[in-house]
Amino acid sequence: MSSSSGPDISELSDSQRSALETYTTVTGQEPVEAIALLSRSQWNVQIAIAKFFDGEGPDPVEEARASLESASPARSTRQTQNLLHEDLTARISPAAVAADPAPRIVTQPGDQPVYRPPFLLALLFTPFNFLYRLLFGSFRLFGSLFPFLPRLLNTTASPALHGTRRNTNGRRPLAPKDTAARFIREFEEEYGTHSLTFLENGYNMALEKAHRDLKFLLVVLCAPEHDHTDAWIRETLLSKEVTDFVNDPENNIIVWGGNVQDAEAYQVANSLRCTKFPFAAAIAHTPGVSSTAMSVVARISGVTSPAEFVEKLRTAIAQNKEPLERIRSTRAEQQASRSLREQQDSAYERSLAIDRERARQRREAEAARQREEQLAAERQATEEKRVRDMEQWKRWRAQTIRDEPPTDVKDAVRISIRLLSGDRAIRRFAPDADMEELYAFVECYDITKERGTSEEKIAAEKPEGYDHVYGFRLVSPMPRTVYEVGAGSIKDNVGRGGSLLVELIDDESDEDGEDS
Repeated sequence: MSSSSGPDISELSDSQRSALETYTTVTGQEPVEAIALLSRSQWNVQIAIAKFFDGEGPDPVEEARASLESASPARSTRQTQNLLHEDLTARISPAAVAADPAPRIVTQPGDQPVYRPPFLLALLFTPFNFLYRLLFGSFRLFGSLFPFLPRLLNTTASPALHGTRRNTNGRRPLAPKDTAARFIREFEEEYGTHSLTFLENGYNMALEKAHRDLKFLLVVLCAPEHDHTDAWIRETLLSKEVTDFVNDPENNIIVWGGNVQDAEAYQVANSLRCTKFPFAAAIAHTPGVSSTAMSVVARISGVTSPAEFVEKLRTAIAQNKEPLERIRSTRAEQQASRSLREQQDSAYERSLAIDRERARQRREAEAARQREEQLAAERQATEEKRVRDMEQWKRWRAQTIRDEPPTDVKDAVRISIRLLSGDRAIRRFAPDADMEELYAFVECYDITKERGTSEEKIAAEKPEGYDHVYGFRLVSPMPRTVYEVGAGSIKDNVGRGGSLLVELIDDESDEDGEDS
């Protein structure tokens, strides 16, 4: 029937009318659209409700279930639901079984504030609260007397109706990681030390870790109220055969456990369609479904022996191990390529850094060479300027030296000077001439000698900013006496006459003079 043709409800069978009524009660959808979706879902209410809330898409497992139910209408609802997994295993391919998704759950934060109604409202609704608790306690007692009823209700009700179970056992709601830590602590307190390693994290994080590491996630759900839970855990789950198989690194199994009295584990039980306790499920990444799909590859419900438990896990691992190995190989190749590329990039960066360092050293050497050349040029220019200024100063000073006094001046001082060139210069100086005059005569002797006796005046000006420093000193040989430039007049130092030597001033001669 299609919506466009206007389906008539009166033409539906009794089972279809019942399915339509249940579906519209839950979803509130119009009958025309509801009939179309139910028709596409083979009139399976559970599949239709799941498509309505989760989005319609291909679901081969659910379609196979629906086809099985339609093929055997005489089978009772309870029998069909209890034997559904076995029928699917026998009639459909393993790939279809592996496509059963393991969805993530939405957990409630453990630190939610508790809503407390006003005192008057609480007082007003106290009788109703008391009646509710009385009825709920009676229902729990009735469920304990007839344990098949809660399981039957759980299997017939839609997962969309379950939601998050209200915590009525007094257990404090915690965050997923804290809930896992509490379960591990209670498990060890109840069953002692064991070799199983439960993940101390939430279910969603365990799924993420199994997907990231390409491992099988073994989900163990414990129901303390169930009669067989304690014996199953002690004799099967914690047996040496099971623990050795689970802890074998070649099997790549990680374990997550939960207590269904906690909200998170209860949601996990609903999402994994747990209908019988004790319950365990193996979840693995199935690349054939999608790149991020996590599917239930094995369900182990009810009391099982260690051999049966291990055999079911081994079969599920064997069926799904090859695709995971291919993904591991692909990841290893990608990692090797990435590592090789990183090594090449690192080598290129090192080579580039070496080239940059060499270029920097060349630039620094070139800059140092340019600075050295610049300093040398500046020193040379300074030296050339000093030589020019000194020559100009000599010409200027030569024309300012006082003329030799006439012969009739009786107090004139006659000085004989042996020059550095070996020549001897003899000259008479005025009685009041100072030692600087004598030094200037020696300094400018070459210029005055060139001038000769023509009395030619040299037109020169004193260079600006130049302070002349004499690079020699006048010394009397016997006894050795050094006559400094500012020592006073010539007559006071040398007397009426004397013979002097010219010595260059350097560091060694200064040290020798100080020692003497």
